[in-house]
Amino acid sequence: MGEYKGSGFTEPKYLVRRGDGQVIQLSRLLYLVVSGIDGTRDAEAVSHFVSARYGAEVTVGNVCYLVENKLTPLGVVVAADADSDEADGPRSDLLLALKGHRVIFGDRQVARIAAALAWLHRPLVVAVVLAATLAMDVWLFAIHGAMSPVLRVLEQPVWMLIVFFLTVASLVFHEFGHASACRYSGATPGKIGCGIFLIWPSMYTDVTDVYRIGRGGRLRTGLGGVYFNVIFMLVLTAAYTVTGQPLFLAAVYLAHFEVLEQLMPAVRLDGYYILGDLAGVPDLYGKVKPILLSMVPGRPVHPEVADLKRSARVVVTVWVVTMIPLLLAEVGYVLWNLPRLLTTSLRSLADQLTGTYAAFGDGHFGAGAVGVIGSLMLVFPMAGGAYLAVRLGSRLVRSAVRATHGNTPLRLLIAAVAVAGAMVLAGAWWQGETPRPLPPAPPAAPALQPGVPTQRPTSSTAHTPRPGTPSAQDSSAPRGTTRPGPAADATSSPTVHSPSAASTGTPSASAGGDTTGPVKTSPKPSAGSPSPTATSAAPSVSATGSVPPTASSPPASDAGSTAPR
Repeated sequence: MGEYKGSGFTEPKYLVRRGDGQVIQLSRLLYLVVSGIDGTRDAEAVSHFVSARYGAEVTVGNVCYLVENKLTPLGVVVAADADSDEADGPRSDLLLALKGHRVIFGDRQVARIAAALAWLHRPLVVAVVLAATLAMDVWLFAIHGAMSPVLRVLEQPVWMLIVFFLTVASLVFHEFGHASACRYSGATPGKIGCGIFLIWPSMYTDVTDVYRIGRGGRLRTGLGGVYFNVIFMLVLTAAYTVTGQPLFLAAVYLAHFEVLEQLMPAVRLDGYYILGDLAGVPDLYGKVKPILLSMVPGRPVHPEVADLKRSARVVVTVWVVTMIPLLLAEVGYVLWNLPRLLTTSLRSLADQLTGTYAAFGDGHFGAGAVGVIGSLMLVFPMAGGAYLAVRLGSRLVRSAVRATHGNTPLRLLIAAVAVAGAMVLAGAWWQGETPRPLPPAPPAAPALQPGVPTQRPTSSTAHTPRPGTPSAQDSSAPRGTTRPGPAADATSSPTVHSPSAASTGTPSASAGGDTTGPVKTSPKPSAGSPSPTATSAAPSVSATGSVPPTASSPPASDAGSTAPR
């Protein structure tokens, strides 16, 4: 694919893409060796090809060493006498990446549509769109009011379904924003597909080719998705002016939250890849460990951090010290509130399924269909949360086992601390020290919860306690809190954030795209970013550059691989 333009590394990086789509970063020497292997040249011819371009003599022995010990383990090269051209190589196994890819639009379809939409990225058009968006937001939020259309839609199950399908359409349009921006910038967009990012169905666009163009083109591609979301909002606003139907404004209101979600840099959505493009580092999560190790007093700067330019190192360090504490705090908060989360979710799901079944039984198919969507809004977070907990727990255990290999006392100490922490947390759950579940409350969106009573009996109407006896409601109140009245018991139904990634991702492939690769998960989701740099230890040849390996990179290799963006 050529040189990684505008990178944040001190030494140039070069990109190759395997037949399975995995993108790999190589040093210049290894890249020249790969370029010289065409299936007809022997080792001597390859050595002449590389020497002429490298500016130093590369012997036949050097070439053989690099092929056998660097390129073949990466799955980039196969032996001439191999039974198959298919080579096994390491793949990224990223926790926060798009899973279960399924192609929706092939390369040719994406190329045609992206070419037709590329004109929307011209500077004059962008300026007009942004000015119109500013006027739209001032009118919607300051003059007309954005909440009234939402409330009116919540009263109509059929309108809720239409808004849901409009939201899905905006996600598809979002991905073509990445693809068209990629095409306008001079790169070639790939497939658009879908998968599962974290816990939600997500879409992605393969825009891995943007790594060979300048930083400006990558930023345009990363922002192309939310830019097309803005265009979609303007179209919906125009539809409202023609029809007067509030459902279009409700869809505009929800689209604003989609844009904000995409710009968050915590997970591999558009904001993550935009920040990575600014820093010139495609895999920010791959730098977390070396950055943290380099911050330990008395330890030298980790080689994977020393390989970064100063500006890139500052950006990545600020991201690490900001995002990691926030993520850890969120995990701790969820664990502390886990009993009330499970109790409330299971109770709500039971009510939701019962009401949805009753709606279909009574012939109210619109309300029943909306009830199915509401049920999925509850099922996805529960199932996805369980999945993430199992994966994260297994990774932590494997990492602890590897880190304490041969050090039995340290392993026992870590195990004792983990068990003690689990016992303290379980004791807090059992003794009711953690916040207790909220009492049942009327649905804030009755359309999403058909059959669920819109009024709940209060303690004064449900029963009259005997004098001197505390009521059942009072006894269940959380410690140190005041029981809210009926008007304050309303809870809102969860909302679905459909990824647009790998990333696109929002693993895009933009993993759009958006993955560390370069797939942007657009729940964007966009994933796959090029990974570590490969360097050679061959005698008489000095290969410069070293990139920190990702989770999938083999420890013994200087080259790394990640998934496509």
